[in-house]
Amino acid sequence: MAGGRRQAPPREDVLAAAMAMIAERGLEQLTMAALGREVGMSSGHLVYYFGSKDELLLRTLEWSEGRLGAERARLLARPAPARDRLDAYVGLYVPDGHRDPHWTLWLEVWNRSQNAGADARDRQAAIEGAWHRDLVALLAEGVSRGEFRRVDPDRHAARLRALLDGLSIHVAIGLRGTDRPQVLDHVREFLAETLLADA
Repeated sequence: MAGGRRQAPPREDVLAAAMAMIAERGLEQLTMAALGREVGMSSGHLVYYFGSKDELLLRTLEWSEGRLGAERARLLARPAPARDRLDAYVGLYVPDGHRDPHWTLWLEVWNRSQNAGADARDRQAAIEGAWHRDLVALLAEGVSRGEFRRVDPDRHAARLRALLDGLSIHVAIGLRGTDRPQVLDHVREFLAETLLADA
C-alpha cells in the first residue's frame, strides 16, 4: 500500500542475505547494521527478530545446513554403490576452498559456543548429529552389502568425521600446503586402508 509501512522481508530472505554477505565480504563485515542496510531493515528490527548476533549466526547456520541436508539426502538416496555415495558425502563435507562461507560460519559458531547456553549447544549438536547419523547409516549399508569391511559403523563414522573436520579446517582457514584436492586424496587413502581393504 502506498505510503504504508514497509513490511520486513521474510526471515529466510534475511538468512540468505547474511550468508551471501559472508560469501562476498567475509564474516567480519557481517554486522547487524550492514545486514539491515542489505535487507532494508534497521539493526533494531534485526535485534528484535534474532535477539543477538550469536543467534543470527546460529540461525543462518541452521538455514544453510537445511539446504546442505536436503542435498545430502538427495545424494545418499541415489541408486548407486555405497562407495560412490560415500565419495559424494565427503565431497559435500569438505570446503570448496579458503574462506568457504559455510565453513567460515561454522568455525565462528563453534568458537562462540564456548559461552553459549544449553539451547544453542543442543541446536549445534543436532546439526552434527544429522551428518553423523547419515554417515553411520551409509557405512552400515555398505558393510551389510559386502562393499565395506566389517567395521563398527558408529565408531568408523566418528573417526572419519574427525579426519574430515581437521582437514576441512585447514582448507577453510587457508593453511598453506592444504587444499581441497589434497584433502580428498588423504580421505581416499584413509578409506582405502580402513574400509575397502578385504571388503
